[in-house]
Amino acid sequence: MSDPVIKRALVSVSDKTGIVDFCRELSAMGVEIFSTGGTLKKIQEAGIEAASISTITGFPEIMDGRVKTLHPKIHGGLLAVRGNEDHVHQAQENGIGFIDMVVVNLYPFEATVAKPDVTFEDAIENIDIGGPSMLRSAAKNNESVTVVTDSEDYAVVLDEMRANGGATRRATRLKLARKVFELTSRYDRAIADYLAGAEGGDTAAAADGIELKLDKELDMRYGENPHQSAGFYRLTDGGSSRCFGDYFDKLHGKDLSYNNMLDIAAATGLCEEFRDGDPAVVIIKHTNPCGVAQAGSLVEAYRKAFSTDTQSPFGGIIAFNRPLDMETAKAVDEIFTEILIAPSYEDGVLDMLMKKKNRRLVVQKKPLPSEVMEYKSTQFGMLVQGRDSKIVSREDLKVVTKRQPSEQEIDDMMFAWKIAKHVKSNTIVYVKNGQTIGVGAGQMSRIDSAKIARSKAAEAGLDIKGSAVASDAFFPFADGLLAAAEAGATAVIQPGGSIRDEEVIAAADEHDLAMVFTSMRHFKH
Repeated sequence: MSDPVIKRALVSVSDKTGIVDFCRELSAMGVEIFSTGGTLKKIQEAGIEAASISTITGFPEIMDGRVKTLHPKIHGGLLAVRGNEDHVHQAQENGIGFIDMVVVNLYPFEATVAKPDVTFEDAIENIDIGGPSMLRSAAKNNESVTVVTDSEDYAVVLDEMRANGGATRRATRLKLARKVFELTSRYDRAIADYLAGAEGGDTAAAADGIELKLDKELDMRYGENPHQSAGFYRLTDGGSSRCFGDYFDKLHGKDLSYNNMLDIAAATGLCEEFRDGDPAVVIIKHTNPCGVAQAGSLVEAYRKAFSTDTQSPFGGIIAFNRPLDMETAKAVDEIFTEILIAPSYEDGVLDMLMKKKNRRLVVQKKPLPSEVMEYKSTQFGMLVQGRDSKIVSREDLKVVTKRQPSEQEIDDMMFAWKIAKHVKSNTIVYVKNGQTIGVGAGQMSRIDSAKIARSKAAEAGLDIKGSAVASDAFFPFADGLLAAAEAGATAVIQPGGSIRDEEVIAAADEHDLAMVFTSMRHFKH
C-alpha cells in the first residue's frame, strides 16, 4: 500500500509553539484544516483558512469545551481502515470523511498541579479527555494517519510531505505513533499520582507501581572506571521530569564522567543545607565531604574548609553557596580541583579559572528539588525511597544530659548534623565554630569512624577540644561517646533510640558533656 496523501488535518493544541507556521505550510500544500477553540482563533487570525470542528460533527462545542471532538464523525474518520471496503462503505453511508493528520498536544496537567496554589478544581479541569482519545485513535491507525504531538516534529513532517507528494513515510508514522503512547502513558500516570494524593494518599510514599522514562541527555566520558560505559539520562516519573540541564550549566572543561555526576550531586546536595546562611564552602571527595565551613566571607569559609583536610581536596569538587569572587577563586586556584560549582561567577573569575583546561566550571541555576523519589538499582531490581530531606530544628532537640549546651555548642551541633546527613555511614563529624574539624566516614564500626575523624584532625593540626560531635545513628555502646569525650568534644548530637541510651547518657554526664537527641537518624549507604 502506498503512503496516503494528507488531505485533511485536525489541529487542536494547548502549546501553540510553531503551530501558525506549520498550518500555513499545510494550507499551502492544499491540506484542509479543521480546528477548535483557541487554536482555531489563532490560525484564522494569522490569515490561514481553517474551519471549526463543528463543521465535521454538525454539533457545537458544549459544556465549556468538555465535549467537542468526542464524536463518531471524528473517530470514525481517524479509525477507518482505508483498504477495508466495509469500513469505506460505512464511512460513506454515515457521511464520515477521512482525517489523515492529527496535530494535538494535551492540556498542561503536570504544569498545573506543580503550582503551589493549585486547587483540586483547577487540576480536574486540566485533565484532557478529547486530546488523548484523538491521539490514540490516530496512532492506532498509523498505517493511514500521521499524528503529531511535538512541535519539534513539525519540520520533519513538512519535509517528508514536500518530498513525497504530500505523504509521510510509514517509518515516520510509526515513530510518531510510538511517541503518542509514551505521552499518554506518562500523562495518565501523572493524573493517577495526583489523585492518589487527593484521596489522602502520600504521593511521596513508595507507590504500588512506577513508570520511569529515561532519555539520554549526556554521554559520560566513562563509568566508575574507564572500562565501563555510562550515560546520564533525563528522568521522567509521575509526569515530572528532571535533568542535569534543568539545574546546571557546564561552562568549561572536559566532558563529565559518571563519578563527576555523583560528586556534583553530593556537593550541591550538602551545599543546599547552607543556601540561606552565611557564605559556605563544601569540599567533596568520592561523594564524602572532606571539609565544610561557614564564615563572614567566602574566601574565609574556603580556607577554613580546606584546613580540615589539606590532602583530600586535590582533585576534589568544591561547591559555593555564593557567587565565586576573585579573591576566593585565586585561593582555590592554588591547588588542582576537578569541578567548581557556584550560583554565578563574578567578573573576570571565569577568564582566570579557564586557564586550566581540565578543570570543569559549573553554574547551579536553581535549587535542587527536595520532595522527590530516589532510585538505586541492584542486579536484581530497583530500590525506591523518598529523599532524606527532613530538617531538624533547634526546637526539635531534646537535651538528655544534666548539663545544658551553650548557644555556641548548639550552633556547632546543628552545623555538624547537617553535614552528617551527607556522609557515608557510619559517620562521625567533629565541628567547631562553623568548621569541620574531623570527618570519619563509611566505616564498618562507629568507633572506627571516630578514630579516623580524630586522626584526620590531628594530621591537619586542628584541636578537637571544645568541639561538637555528630553521629548519624545512635551510639550502641558508651565506647563511641567516650572516644569523643577523650578527644575533647564537649557536646554531642545523635538520634538516640539505643537500648543502652541510659548507659550512654550516664557516661556523658560523668564527663560533663552536653548531649541532645534528634529522634531521627541519617544512614547513607
